[in-house]
Amino acid sequence: MSKPDSRPASIALPATEPVAGRRFAGFAPAHVLVAFLLLVSLAPVVLPEFYVTLLNYIGLYALVALGLVLLTGVGGLTSFGQAAFVGLGAYTTGVLTASPDLPGWLAWAGGSPWLALVIGLLLTALVALLVGSLTLRLSGHFLPLGTIAWGISLYFLFGTMETLGGHTGLTGIPSISIFGWELDEGREIFYLIWVFLLAAVLTTRNLLDSREGRAIRALKGGMVMAEAMGVNTSRSRMVIFVIAALHAAASGWLYAHMQRFVNPTPFGLHIGIEYLFMAVVGGAGQVWGAIVGAGIITVMKQWLQDWLPKLFGASGNFEVIVFGLMMVVILHRARDGVWPLLAKLVPVRGQHIEVDATAAALPRREMPARGERILEARKVTRKFGGLVANNDMNLHVEAGEILALIGPNGAGKSTMFNQLSGVDTPTSGEVLFRGKSIAGHASREIAGLGMSRTFQHVKLLPKMSVLENVAIGAHLRGSGSVVPAAWRLERGEEARLIAEAAHQIKRVGLEEYMHEEAGSLALGQQRILEIARALASDPCLLLLDEPAAGLRFKEKEALGELLSKLRSEGMAILLVEHDMDFVMGLVDRVVVMEFGQKIAEGLPEEIQKNPAVLEAYLGGVE
Repeated sequence: MSKPDSRPASIALPATEPVAGRRFAGFAPAHVLVAFLLLVSLAPVVLPEFYVTLLNYIGLYALVALGLVLLTGVGGLTSFGQAAFVGLGAYTTGVLTASPDLPGWLAWAGGSPWLALVIGLLLTALVALLVGSLTLRLSGHFLPLGTIAWGISLYFLFGTMETLGGHTGLTGIPSISIFGWELDEGREIFYLIWVFLLAAVLTTRNLLDSREGRAIRALKGGMVMAEAMGVNTSRSRMVIFVIAALHAAASGWLYAHMQRFVNPTPFGLHIGIEYLFMAVVGGAGQVWGAIVGAGIITVMKQWLQDWLPKLFGASGNFEVIVFGLMMVVILHRARDGVWPLLAKLVPVRGQHIEVDATAAALPRREMPARGERILEARKVTRKFGGLVANNDMNLHVEAGEILALIGPNGAGKSTMFNQLSGVDTPTSGEVLFRGKSIAGHASREIAGLGMSRTFQHVKLLPKMSVLENVAIGAHLRGSGSVVPAAWRLERGEEARLIAEAAHQIKRVGLEEYMHEEAGSLALGQQRILEIARALASDPCLLLLDEPAAGLRFKEKEALGELLSKLRSEGMAILLVEHDMDFVMGLVDRVVVMEFGQKIAEGLPEEIQKNPAVLEAYLGGVE
């Protein structure tokens, strides 16, 4: 049950003008974009045929590299197998448009490149879902090894199937026709290639500037953080994997009808590595970097293939050696690629996320009645082999109270936090949240029930603005999906999510930093930012892991005031904190742990006099 947001009280702050945060780094100034589009449109008119062909290949390669920008640069998933998806798109259209003996059930699609495009994209999506469901379960170095494995498999499949022409390939692929206009020349298909590429750039840029895009970018901040904010990380990983595959398949379709011939050679592992080179050289996290990287690699490859044999007096793949050396230099000197260096030459002004003060408030959760037992742990035990981190732990938190969980170093407090929030699963025992058993449930499911948390070691996206970091916390309060985001059909919801994030930032006193990168904030401010992000999910229970660490005296006072206000609104708060002065002057009850067990529970003044607690803290408080 929900009700309109009544904007609960917040820390008093000076009045300021509406603020804005930086947009995703893929945005380019309007005048630069117009100039670029003008140059592209004039290229076939003024350039010789050779350079038009070169630009065609740059467009095709950039389309694949753009998928890798999304997959690798933004999502952090390294893939060496994209060339195989290019081959899938190329061979699908080759078979459907050039084979004279299609089976009856498929004959309706024969001869039409446009129908072949649709079928190729559908087939690629199905293959990507199948391959992704297996590959994306891997992590670390196993993931790129998995992409190499299926990339090689598809490459050899193309070369061994007789229906695909074996290593000889398929010939007789027709040109694409648009309203009777045959695109059978390089200058004619040029515009179609670049329309596909620029449409992909536009939709990718729009996607990243949305709720879905923030979920995708949150992948690099760590699965634990993203899941705790309600992001389905498995779904987000699959989304970008499929999108990258579709970009590659579209490139393969265009390539097949430009060449009018396909064989397996352009779809091998070495070409997959080249695509990855393009994304990294241009800027793996930059949308426009895909075009820059494809341009640099394609032009350099052509020049080096012409010059190096003359220089060394022998033929050979000398350009591969140069590319390898170049990659090492870039990884050392310019890890963000070439695009950020180019962007500095044209300062971007006014590219901000405007906060719409008139946006309708998001619905708010109905708070439980004061005194209601909102969270309860019953005999929770967590064992790691022979180590017992939590042993028969019992505690409960009521609505409208602040409970402190304290104890010396190694007492098991963080492990207990993880059992309560779904990051980990108890070996035995039960955890109830609002009467529902949540032990073993995913943390995103628990977040959806109204629990949110911060972390002992701050987990933020340092290159994203404060505003966007907080907006990640509101992920579950929106519903916009990939396609509406790509075409900007969810702007109303996006405005409400951003307005909610801005409200929570003001609430915690970070308004003047709203447009700054989160990584530029001091540690104490980053901890406050995490609280704002947690509040953006509209929780009824807040788990705070060392929220006052790194804060100055006045900041602690402001934090204490905020937590007191949240308590007065009916929110339940469970916190771990080392500053005993801060804890004892704020909380309602205290639970003390030592060696994974509860040794005391009571009011602050009782705990301060408890002999077992005093003994546990001999030698200083954690």
